[in-house]
Amino acid sequence: MKTSRSSNAVSPQSRTADGRDSILRHLFTVSRPHQWSKNLFVLAPLLFSRNLGDPGALANACIAFACFCLASSAIYVVNDIQDANADRLHPLKRLRPIAAGGLSPAMAWMWAVLLTAGSLALAQSLGVQVLALCGTYLILMLGYCFHLKRVVILDAILIAGGFVIRVAGGAAAIAVAPSHWLIICAFLLALYLAFAKRRQEMLTLSDAVGHRSALSAYTLPFLEQVNTILLAALLLSYALYTVAPETIARCGTDLLVYGTLFVLYGLLRYLHLIQTAGNGGDPGKLLVSDKPLAATVAGWTVYNAAIIYRAEVMRFLERLF
Repeated sequence: MKTSRSSNAVSPQSRTADGRDSILRHLFTVSRPHQWSKNLFVLAPLLFSRNLGDPGALANACIAFACFCLASSAIYVVNDIQDANADRLHPLKRLRPIAAGGLSPAMAWMWAVLLTAGSLALAQSLGVQVLALCGTYLILMLGYCFHLKRVVILDAILIAGGFVIRVAGGAAAIAVAPSHWLIICAFLLALYLAFAKRRQEMLTLSDAVGHRSALSAYTLPFLEQVNTILLAALLLSYALYTVAPETIARCGTDLLVYGTLFVLYGLLRYLHLIQTAGNGGDPGKLLVSDKPLAATVAGWTVYNAAIIYRAEVMRFLERLF
């Protein structure tokens, strides 16, 4: 009697489809979509310039947001290619597709090129200034990936500089001049998060220097002092921004200053979270995973929008009721 083929046999077509799905999942993962929340900095000029109700400005700001999402993903891919050996020493990063061997460096390079091309195409659609800022961001971050991340202090400053470029790109996309205070606040916030992450890595990694060579030049007391200074400077700068004459003139009120409470709680909440080793030091992941932190950011956004656009909100409510 002939034995029938096992019903569990997998056809070549199924194996091919599974392999394709696996590659797509790895490409999606290596792009780090959970980090796209950092590109919300691009939308800050839209909110504070009172252009949120302008459909054209809103569309351009969203395109700029997508542009920097693609650009940052391209940089993450390049960084993972460069750091594959070091990532294998990290308890979590060793699971990344390239470090774990699920995605080949050649495939990753092709994906990085495609992401970069998409980013530059979106930037070009918004004008020369946005294209120049996007190009500057890519060049700056590539320099960080290949060498500058090994230079103590400069490594964190470059990361903060990338956030400033995001803010400038968002402003250029809607043809407004970014406030100097907004630039300062964005820079200080990014710098604080970068140094806080360095401190967390030194506390939680058994081979922190092997994972990130620049950490050999840092000490925990130094990083704690830096974070204290940056936290105080950020809170003071934000409070001064909300009561600056230009801000009051644009918004017609000084009520934005009370939004400092959201900023204070959010920063202290983040500081509290990174005291626990299991939480890591990645603000992008914490923003997605920690409900109080996410609610704080949402509350800050809603409060500021309500104050800045209070006239529009009142007119809407009058029509509604």
